[in-house]
Amino acid sequence: MLRTIFMIGLFAIGGLFLLKLFFGVFGVFFGLLLGLLALAVKIAIFGAIIYLVIRIFSPDTARRMRERWSGN
Repeated sequence: MLRTIFMIGLFAIGGLFLLKLFFGVFGVFFGLLLGLLALAVKIAIFGAIIYLVIRIFSPDTARRMRERWSGN
């Protein structure tokens, strides 16, 4: 029983060490990925707003845009 408790503790400490090592080495990449993801979301929101404005003021143009990029 004591051996099982020590093994669980050893695996927990080893896992924490590996997580610290993994996120320490790849932290820059995760930061860059999250930054690019935030930029992509901002661009998508901006594009959706532009499309909404075009759809309100010029429905024919919005229809042509939808036909062009929908792949049908």
